[in-house]
Amino acid sequence: IQKLCDRVASSTLLDDRRDAVRALKSLSKKYRLEVGIQAMEHLIHVLQTDRSDSEIIGYALDTLYNVISNDLEEEEQEENLPKQVDDLGSQFTEIFIKQQENVTLLLTLVEEFDFHVRWPGVKLLTSLLKQQGPQVQQIILVSPMGVSRLMDLLADSREVIRNDGVLLLQQLTKSNAAIQKIVAFENAFERLLDIITEEGNSDGGIVVEDCLLLLQNLLKNNNSNQNFFKEGSYIQRMKPWFEVGDDNCGWSAQKVTNLHLMLQLVRVLVSPTNPPGATSSCQKAMFHCGLLQQLCTILMGTGVPTINTVSEVIRGCQMNQDYFASVNAPSNPPRPAIVVLLMSMVNERQPFVLRCAVLYCFQCFLYKNQKGQGEIVSTLLPSTIDGNSVSAGQLLCGGLFSTDSLSNWCAAVALAHALQENATLKEQLLRVQLATSIGNPPVSLLQQCTNILSQGSKVQTRVGLLMLLCTWLSNCSIAVTHFLHNPANVPFLTGQIAENLGEEEQLVQGLCALLLGISIYYNDNSLENYRKEKLKQLIEKRIGRENFIEKLGFISKHELYSRAAQKPQPSFSSPDHMMFDHEFTKLVKELEGVISKAIYKSSEEDKKEEEVKKTLEQHDNIVTHYKKVIREQDQELEELKQRVNTLTSQNEQLQATVTQQVSQIQQHKDQYNLLKVQLGKDTQHHNSHSDTFQMNGIQTEEVSKLKEELEEWKNKHELLQGQLKEKDSVIEKLKSSQLEMGTTEQSSQTSKSGGLELNNELQKELEMLRSQIQLQSAEISKLQIENQKLQLMPMLRLLPNLFLVGNKGSLGKEVCESKATGHLVGLELLQNEVKALSEEKETLKQHLDSSSSTVAILQDEKSKLQQEVAESKKEQDDLLVLLADQDQKLSALKIKLKDLGVPVEDEDDIESGDQGDEDEDGDEEEQD
Repeated sequence: IQKLCDRVASSTLLDDRRDAVRALKSLSKKYRLEVGIQAMEHLIHVLQTDRSDSEIIGYALDTLYNVISNDLEEEEQEENLPKQVDDLGSQFTEIFIKQQENVTLLLTLVEEFDFHVRWPGVKLLTSLLKQQGPQVQQIILVSPMGVSRLMDLLADSREVIRNDGVLLLQQLTKSNAAIQKIVAFENAFERLLDIITEEGNSDGGIVVEDCLLLLQNLLKNNNSNQNFFKEGSYIQRMKPWFEVGDDNCGWSAQKVTNLHLMLQLVRVLVSPTNPPGATSSCQKAMFHCGLLQQLCTILMGTGVPTINTVSEVIRGCQMNQDYFASVNAPSNPPRPAIVVLLMSMVNERQPFVLRCAVLYCFQCFLYKNQKGQGEIVSTLLPSTIDGNSVSAGQLLCGGLFSTDSLSNWCAAVALAHALQENATLKEQLLRVQLATSIGNPPVSLLQQCTNILSQGSKVQTRVGLLMLLCTWLSNCSIAVTHFLHNPANVPFLTGQIAENLGEEEQLVQGLCALLLGISIYYNDNSLENYRKEKLKQLIEKRIGRENFIEKLGFISKHELYSRAAQKPQPSFSSPDHMMFDHEFTKLVKELEGVISKAIYKSSEEDKKEEEVKKTLEQHDNIVTHYKKVIREQDQELEELKQRVNTLTSQNEQLQATVTQQVSQIQQHKDQYNLLKVQLGKDTQHHNSHSDTFQMNGIQTEEVSKLKEELEEWKNKHELLQGQLKEKDSVIEKLKSSQLEMGTTEQSSQTSKSGGLELNNELQKELEMLRSQIQLQSAEISKLQIENQKLQLMPMLRLLPNLFLVGNKGSLGKEVCESKATGHLVGLELLQNEVKALSEEKETLKQHLDSSSSTVAILQDEKSKLQQEVAESKKEQDDLLVLLADQDQKLSALKIKLKDLGVPVEDEDDIESGDQGDEDEDGDEEEQD
């Protein structure tokens, strides 16, 4: 070994040094001490200087691992080859980490991707953490990015490095909250849950177990990480872990281990030792994501660990407790899971751990759950007992009075939890009557408990019953009165306390002293023979105050009391140690001091105390009254605030509406003024052609005159057309007769000359008629154009851009006829616009009283427009005489279509497609 160390230190060739380190590695397992003492310094030097050669670095790391690790020694001890060797690993670790740079160097080497460097580095660092955990943790914590570099191991694609990286992080996170937080915020939860999913959840191997142990390290007693786990929605990812079915036959040992670790991880998140707010939020998250429901489906098949997990998931969470109350066990017929579990608890054939788990589950179900407590107690009351099915209350009573002392104790504690901090149920339970035997009258549950107590049963039974009675009587004067009403109870208690019994009976004596003390402290002096003062005198005579206080102190000094006070879950090594309940220890702490004071108080002090109590009660009543008044006023204030906010928002909306309406009114005013100006211009233009136009509209008489003139000219035109046709026919006849009369020249010449003269005369007359017709046609066209403009005048006053008629030349008769239908549509649009304006004005009138004058003006203008529209409609009806035939045809077609069952739309229903309708009507006329 010395020669090899010299070669490592002095050889200049890398190959020589590598061979020497390889040889040291082969010797390090057998000669661990010698290699460690002589070679450690040289090996560290190799790590520092030969970084470029991964092979020699790997050999050096393996050698150091063999020297520091105790794993080989443990294996040899397991094989019954004992070796008297000191704890070399811890000593060599101390030497190695004395120089902190060595650990930093190791962290750097772990970053190398080369397998022959990274894997031995991970193993060596894990071994260092096992030997000197806190010191190595501190060095890594202060190293720059120390923890982050180790987190990269979880992302390594080589499984062996990833798996050893999980083991390394397990050692790194033990009992160090700072490192736990850093690891958690380096996305450890995501990566570990991904690994568990990849490996098959509970069906996975040892890797899943290692990941779950690491998750427990990160979450246990670390509120910050628990909150991060919940906020990151990782609780939802736990649900698939428990989708395993309720048949656990054929499960491998590894699967059972994995499932138990998964259940433990759930319990870590909802542990009663966590802050109440954190536990409550995790419980709600487990309900909302369906994890609680999934656990309840496997509750009966997977045994104690699942029962304990469900217990803590529902403990103190009303929503989860309500759900658990509704769960049915897979039995025939279906029964509530609570009832089935209680059957196991009071059955002496069931395993002890199962009975403890069921008791804990029942306690968690009733913890801060007044609704559940009421449901349990109600099953004992006479009015609700169902003879066809077994209830929870009946099972508890059966267990309370069975021959098995453990069943007595469990049933008594379970019933005490049903009464915890619930004075109403304590009073109701006094109504419960039990039929002890046939022919005997029923006795109360309270009386039956005291009867069994006085019969001298087993210590465990008596302790359970005394705990039940103490819980029942505390803070319930009516129950105390019922208890004292039985004349045998007080003598029994004083007799038990006064006797000098063995060590086992001291616990019973202490509980009897507590029960008697409760009977004094909560005594309302309603029974003359058992007033507070008389009971204290009885204690003074029969027992002695000092002796009474000493016996009372036996409870809190007992070892089993101290164990029960540590945590809510009942954990007992054997049934004989099952004596105290966690909640009862709280009650003892609360009452022990006040009872001691009450025993030493004189009657005058009691009176003063009673007066103070009454004053305090009155004061509390006054405070309660004022609290109620303040609460009501707060509610009224909130309602008023909401009303103010609502009215404010409505006011803002109305203000916005008013502003909008004012702007719209202003727009209408501007449009109105603009139309007025435009109308004035058009009127001036038309006055140059006709004197019948005025600024304020067209007079009805002038329009009538124009129509009469138009009709007259039309009639003249038709008459001249008829005369022209007659002349044309005469000319044609003459031409034909001229061709027939060509037999002789004379006669021909005579006829020709006569015909020519007549023909010339007729041609002249024809030309005259044609010129007259042209003049009349021009006059008719002019009148039609003016009439058309008159019809469009009302529309121009409101809609400046609607139906403007151009003055580019004169329009003919055919144009007038084609535009007639368009004018009718314009009138309909105008009527719709008038209706819209009317509605808008009505709305403005309601919201804007200040704008009444403007609205009145607009109403006047509207009335004028309506009159003008009516007049224009009459004029239009007269003009539509030219289209009478077409209208008749259209009407006939509509009637035929209706008879055939085809729906026909009226023109009133069409606002935007009128031109299309006109085209369709034209097509129908062509078909006809």
